[in-house]
Amino acid sequence: MADEGKGLGPVVSAAHLADGAMPSLSEMEFAMTILNNAFQRWMVRCMGAAGVAGLAALDVQILHSSNHRGREKTLADLCMMLNIEDTHVVSYALKKLEAAGLIETGRRGKEKTVKVTGAGAQACARYREVREALLVGSVKALHVEDAEISRIAALMRTLSGQYDQASRSAASL
Repeated sequence: MADEGKGLGPVVSAAHLADGAMPSLSEMEFAMTILNNAFQRWMVRCMGAAGVAGLAALDVQILHSSNHRGREKTLADLCMMLNIEDTHVVSYALKKLEAAGLIETGRRGKEKTVKVTGAGAQACARYREVREALLVGSVKALHVEDAEISRIAALMRTLSGQYDQASRSAASL
């Protein structure tokens, strides 16, 4: 049983890409895809369990980013933080969050700013409580050191730069 799966190659979603010079990159891409889908599903359901239903995963991310460090943010700040190119997607999410009473808008010179409302901060706090109760314990039970998770996160951030550079190159072809 322990040898089950040996010789099958890396776990990927596109074997034709894994046939190239770096099969591990295809393995990482598939892992990121399924992790991203699970993470987005988690964010929506966690926020629902925290008492705020009807938000998409990006809405939840933008709410948390708006709450980050208690400082107001601009549209450009949020797009930069989350590496989002399409400002319209973020603008739509901000309108949805404002309509729900979770953020409020203001102005800093010519720039529109957003900051979390009391209700938004409470939603983020409840989300944190649900996250601690349902997710953190199970991840800790995996016995993966915090330093290893941080190292993987740093690698993922570094890889994001490689993908950004490659996408710029692809856009010029």
